[in-house]
Amino acid sequence: MKSTITLIKGARLIVEHCMTVKADDKVLIIADDEHMPEAQSIAGVAYSLGAYPMIANVTHHVSAALASMAVPMEPPAHLAQAMLHADEIIITTNLEWANRFAHVDPVKASVERGAKIASVEEGLGTWDLEISDIDLITQRAEKIIAAMEGAKWAHVSNPAGTDVNICIENRPPLKVVPVKEPGVMMGPIPLWGEVAYAAVEDKTHGKIVVDGIMLGVGVSGTLPEHMTWTIENGRAVDISGGEAAQKLQKVVADAEENANTIAEFAIGTSHKEIFGSPSEKGMMGTVHFALGDNAHCYPGGQSWCSVHLDGSVRDVSIEVDGKPIMKDGQLII
Repeated sequence: MKSTITLIKGARLIVEHCMTVKADDKVLIIADDEHMPEAQSIAGVAYSLGAYPMIANVTHHVSAALASMAVPMEPPAHLAQAMLHADEIIITTNLEWANRFAHVDPVKASVERGAKIASVEEGLGTWDLEISDIDLITQRAEKIIAAMEGAKWAHVSNPAGTDVNICIENRPPLKVVPVKEPGVMMGPIPLWGEVAYAAVEDKTHGKIVVDGIMLGVGVSGTLPEHMTWTIENGRAVDISGGEAAQKLQKVVADAEENANTIAEFAIGTSHKEIFGSPSEKGMMGTVHFALGDNAHCYPGGQSWCSVHLDGSVRDVSIEVDGKPIMKDGQLII
């Protein structure tokens, strides 16, 4: 068990630096039983600053949703209302659940009214992280955004066999970095960094080989076998690669029509994430693609769906309108 001092140290980084909580702010902390000590530490720090924290325990929903992808992610009305009246929403739960919770209506509505919202990564207070690391993660994201300004197409390849073209024409970037800003889509903190785009829904084509993690298939950590998505006209027309691929096929088949749409293309910018964790998707040298929903979170997204299924691709090379910006996982701009 972590010491109180360790928890408070991590909570101060989250509350004071990443979320910039101020006196009189209304802070909603969404937690499960496993992370209740973290939630209480975060609440204590927020209260010490003169804010008004409240903890909502969602353990039963977390357990049910992790047991079955058929469990709806939308929160009940009383939790949704609390979200709509909070200045900061801090989620400290199982991280896969938190990633899926990002794609619900109250998150979108809270962001639109200017709330700051984030999920807390594992290891509160034990992170090997300095403020200079946070600055570097953010600077990389800003550099990528500048290099991709006005771009129409991105091409991604990797040694595992990924070879895919993604149209991002007229799709604004979403910068997800450790210091949260009002009205910006939620993301994990404090290690995470990414630049994400809503892929134009009917234009992605090629092959995506998921050789990292895959959410929504009940596999913890790196996939035991690579998973291949064959993409035509923006949709995964074939998903292959062992038992995990079969589970993903079923999840997609059981969801709405848009569940096989290539919805998201995102580039990681953090040097502090860990391969095999749910936060691998924010790691420098990876990109991740998502099937399903992009309308809740990503500027310009038109694909509405109840699922958002992320898979990560490692050691990538990226070209933007023919210009290389990353080679074998290293940023070259």
